[in-house]
Amino acid sequence: MKKPIIAVTMGDPAGVGPEICLQLLANEKVSAVATPIIFGDARVLARCAFLTGLPIPRRIISEFDWNEKCGSLDEPAILDIFGFDAEDFAPGTVSWKTGAAGFRYVEKSIEAALAGQVAAVATSPLNKEALHAAGILYPGHTEIFAEKMKAKRSCMTFYSPEMICSLVTVHIGYQDVVPALNQARILDVIELTAESVRRIRGKNPKIAVLGLNPHAGEHGLFGRGEEEKIILPAIEEARAKGIQVEGPLPPDTAFIAPKRKTTDAYVCMYHDQALIPLKALAFDTAVNTTLGLSVPRTSVDHGTACDIAWQGKVSGTSLVEAVLLAAKMAASH
Repeated sequence: MKKPIIAVTMGDPAGVGPEICLQLLANEKVSAVATPIIFGDARVLARCAFLTGLPIPRRIISEFDWNEKCGSLDEPAILDIFGFDAEDFAPGTVSWKTGAAGFRYVEKSIEAALAGQVAAVATSPLNKEALHAAGILYPGHTEIFAEKMKAKRSCMTFYSPEMICSLVTVHIGYQDVVPALNQARILDVIELTAESVRRIRGKNPKIAVLGLNPHAGEHGLFGRGEEEKIILPAIEEARAKGIQVEGPLPPDTAFIAPKRKTTDAYVCMYHDQALIPLKALAFDTAVNTTLGLSVPRTSVDHGTACDIAWQGKVSGTSLVEAVLLAAKMAASH
């Protein structure tokens, strides 16, 4: 059976994206199950390889030749996307130029996915400050993919060997979390999570839904009844649809080891409720994915790490895991 072609975006050129992409191209575990194609800039990658001592990529495909050659690819390669000066930026420095370039790589990967030229997309990190400096005002990858793929509903979910966590709200401030919560949105996230875990792991998952307030509200003692008025009705509706779901659970005990052993996935109300325990337990192995898209999309669970960019210090494990998960999702999509 032919290996799936996975588009891998290079991310912001000034961050660690070029390094982890170079590591990925040389990873035999990945090339055994998928054909990763780096959507980026060949000159940037060559410059990064020279400075870090990583292998220089062997196969480069011109952007103009992509449509002709994409169907016959069977080995890792770079899709060389033009329009960026590989010498006109400083690694580790935030710039509108690198923000615009990183966004262009993402756009091209989405175009390829929607055209059926790739089976899935795995993304390297973008820098939100650089994006905004370029006038690109998306909060992050999740919102870019959801809009451009016209997803009717979507959510951010993190996979790791230790746990799976889905987020009801993502990149918003804490004061905006409560107004963004509603029964329909929570139900969407529960359903998307159950469907994804069922496809990938072949089982009817047990899902735990977290409360918003300390002690899950303590029966109305904390908060303004969000658990009783919003979260619990969504849980009950999901149960009526045959999903194994419990909650709202107190967030401070939901992730202890015995609970993780009996839980297939968590639904969390806001960003750090999920990301703090996840990164504490699985920083190098967790994979970010967007559920609800027409084509699978995964990503690393870390940022551009400009403080160590282009210094040979970054681990590419998360991108490797992202591509492996993308290949698995593509097979079951």
